[in-house]
Amino acid sequence: MASLSYDLTLAGLSVGSAAALTGIGLIVTHRATGVLNFAHGAVAMLCAYVLRQLTVEWHWPLPLAASVTLLLLAPGIGLLLDRAVFRPLAVLGGDPARTLVASIGVFVLLVGGAALLWGPGARDDAPELVPAEPWAQLGAAVALAATVGALTRWTRFGGELRAVVDNRRLAVLSGIDADRVAAAGWAFGSFTAGLTGVLLAPYVRLDPYGMPLLVMDVVAVAVVAGMRSLPIAVAAALCLGVAQSQLTRLHPGGLPEQLLQTAGANLFVIALLVAALFLPGIGSKDALPRTATARVPTPPGAWTVAAVLFLIPLGFAGSDLTTAVQVPALAVILLSLVVVTGRGGQISLGQAAYAGLGALFTALLTAGRFPGLPELPHLPALAVAVLLVAPLGLLTGWPAISRHGLALALATFAVGVGVSRFVFTQPYATSGLALGRPAGFTSDRTYYVLELALLTASLLLVVALRRGRTGRALAAMRDHEAGAAAAGVPVPALKLTAFVTGAALAALGGGMFAMGQRAFDAGAYDPVRGLLWFAAIVVLGSDSVLGALTAAALLVGLDAGTRGGSAAALIGLLAILTGRFPGGPYEALRAATRPFIRTPRLTPAGMRVRDSVRSAPAVPQPPNRRKGTWGFLRAQHSGSDDRAHTNRPHREDGEHAAAPAAPHPKRAPREGGTLNAQHLSLTYDGFTALHDVSLCVPPGQVTAIVGPNGAGKSTLFHCLAGTLRPVSGRITLGTRDITTLPAHARTRAGMARTFQRLAVFPSLTIAENVQVGADRNRRHTAVTQALRLLDLMALRSHPATDLSTGTLRRTELARALAGDPHTLLLDEPAAGLDAAEVAALATLLRALAADGMALLVVEHDLDLVADLADTVHVMAAGRIVTSGPADEVLEEAH
Repeated sequence: MASLSYDLTLAGLSVGSAAALTGIGLIVTHRATGVLNFAHGAVAMLCAYVLRQLTVEWHWPLPLAASVTLLLLAPGIGLLLDRAVFRPLAVLGGDPARTLVASIGVFVLLVGGAALLWGPGARDDAPELVPAEPWAQLGAAVALAATVGALTRWTRFGGELRAVVDNRRLAVLSGIDADRVAAAGWAFGSFTAGLTGVLLAPYVRLDPYGMPLLVMDVVAVAVVAGMRSLPIAVAAALCLGVAQSQLTRLHPGGLPEQLLQTAGANLFVIALLVAALFLPGIGSKDALPRTATARVPTPPGAWTVAAVLFLIPLGFAGSDLTTAVQVPALAVILLSLVVVTGRGGQISLGQAAYAGLGALFTALLTAGRFPGLPELPHLPALAVAVLLVAPLGLLTGWPAISRHGLALALATFAVGVGVSRFVFTQPYATSGLALGRPAGFTSDRTYYVLELALLTASLLLVVALRRGRTGRALAAMRDHEAGAAAAGVPVPALKLTAFVTGAALAALGGGMFAMGQRAFDAGAYDPVRGLLWFAAIVVLGSDSVLGALTAAALLVGLDAGTRGGSAAALIGLLAILTGRFPGGPYEALRAATRPFIRTPRLTPAGMRVRDSVRSAPAVPQPPNRRKGTWGFLRAQHSGSDDRAHTNRPHREDGEHAAAPAAPHPKRAPREGGTLNAQHLSLTYDGFTALHDVSLCVPPGQVTAIVGPNGAGKSTLFHCLAGTLRPVSGRITLGTRDITTLPAHARTRAGMARTFQRLAVFPSLTIAENVQVGADRNRRHTAVTQALRLLDLMALRSHPATDLSTGTLRRTELARALAGDPHTLLLDEPAAGLDAAEVAALATLLRALAADGMALLVVEHDLDLVADLADTVHVMAAGRIVTSGPADEVLEEAH
């Protein structure tokens, strides 16, 4: 027994050592570049294949082949990835979502390339680089960790590495060559990937799909270590490896034994699930790269062409028609990503799991093997399978509420891997399953007609979700989540809706796919497929329904017409080009063809007509038309331009002194009550941002908060707006306690806010931006009124991008006012505005206060505050140190 335990421990140390090498490589790469390298496993697979090619096929000596593979090829791959893929992305700002797509693109490209070169089959003749005993692998892992730790702590390069990790731009300004640091990180990370691959290859089946996924399973050790601590990563890897090995000793018998063996064989997957779902996440941004910042209109006739192309296979026969049957089913699966990723802006790498569950449940229901349900015909079984899988979308939707960017990517990837390992590959779930086609649709041609009908219904559903109120809300959430919540969009519920709908569509497509193949094939829904589908839908148009149809036809057609792996290689190539062509392939193609497109020119007769029209007398314009609504408001409020700049009392030095504006007649306060903060305190990691802060924002007045940077103004603002929750104290709105109320619920209670940094939705038009704010109260006239008030009617159909800061500020304010709030919070509303725009803003805000609205303004411009505010609170070190009328408080400040 002792000998068995010792042998199992040695085996566990061997697995743990390989996992530790992977964790070290991932952590070093992430610390040096900020990239979570999803391609790490693919690099390991490629190096293992190259070593086998050199030794088995070309008969090189093993030491020479290993040296070339590990010391030249592996670091060279890292340097190539840095130079050709990720450095251009760093120049663009290093958006985590875009680097994630590029990383997945490299993964898919290498997997597809390996399948093209060596075939999709598995190989079991990889050379053994070191003996089977774990000591060499363990020594390599510990030595590497110790070396990296020493370099990081005690060398100049380590200091540069820490500086780049903390703030890359500041490090560059300090004279540090951040590109050199990143290149070194990539080279070292790829070296560890190659070392992992050649060490694992003799003990696992070497194939293009399985080995990369096996290596990525152990990303859990890096996540447990917070992508920072090498000792924790090594310890976690060794503990998991030994525990996984020791679990094989337990044999309780029956179903528990099957479950225990499954858990033991996949302990790293369990650790990944726990780490991704429950430990603190990595990264914070969640926006995905879009093919364009604004909506790209569908080319005329595109839908007609698509319909014709999808009808053409009805004239096929034999294997061509059998292959074509896969396209509509895959298109439905990809439409699920249009909903979740394209329109909802959520990273989802686990859609293959829901597609597979749809196929599996359909097969179980038709066979009468689903617990608690009778045997069903095929179409009812498919419908019930969709209904059963849809709620499981909460598995990925729930983490999305609190996780973003890389953390959400890991969580969805972990769910996909977990479902694949614990359900699809287990005999107790899939053994002996057979699946036919619905009665009357058994032939390929009739079944293809049925698929077209289901695809049409899915298209109508997705188009409906992309339009109207729900479509605007989803696009707003994708473009700027905090801005959407501030406009009253229930972001958590909307995320869950997107994931549940996406799970239902994926299940429908998966069931269709399985019935088309007349079998449940677990390999068709493995996690690598999920990564491929995600990359395909992003690079071909994540928010485009036609992009999903194109991707489905491309993926099926390429792999059917050529060697397997062609589609993956092409999609991977397009994905890694996101750094070179950030607008996507469509914009790159448009830019490439622009020189060949002739611009229409007027004939001589047309030029004469144009000149005659230009020389005609101008049509008289109504008064104040050029000034617009803001000019009208300035005229209405006693010449505010003059008052803002010349009606202030003079100081002795000749400069204009700040003075409050002349009072306006106050209307009755709007219904909703007074916003009160009572004894608010908030602490960050031992730093007190707020300490016993109390203030009141009464209706019909402008309340201002001023103070130096770091005084706690923004923290207090976020507590009032609902994006931060104080540790102690209460916030009330009238008689209602809103301390724990989220931001979107406060908006629905009658509050509105603007942002210091612009929070507009660039993929929506100006009018649609404002409509998002009006949707919560369903006032049809609110949009037009807000557009007119803010002088935006002429731009109502223009996308909210490539416009001046003043225009976008007005758009944001119009969206806030369209919800008819009784309390308005403004965070530095004058930032980026010129003097005339600031004066017009002050006029509008005074008019709103005169109309009974409660306004809270956080602002650095003391002249604006003096001209605008009734009450001023001065903050310093997280406290309110002075409060009172604006003229008294600001006179003391001067």
